[in-house]
Amino acid sequence: MARTLAQFTITPDGAGDYTLHLEDDDGETLEFSASYEQLDLIVEAIEEQLDGDEEDMLGVDEDEDEAEEEE
Repeated sequence: MARTLAQFTITPDGAGDYTLHLEDDDGETLEFSASYEQLDLIVEAIEEQLDGDEEDMLGVDEDEDEAEEEE
């Protein structure tokens, strides 16, 4: 079963990398080291996912948008 993310932090480690802490609802924290490039890839993946889900979350209907543009 997937854990629920409660909070996270990202801190530079002073050596050019970052430490990513992910805490779940039970207070358990996982710690990861990541490079700038890895964090950038994570950001891109999140943006792509959210952009794909945006229409569903906002209730946007493409047919309505097209009808408004035609008017």
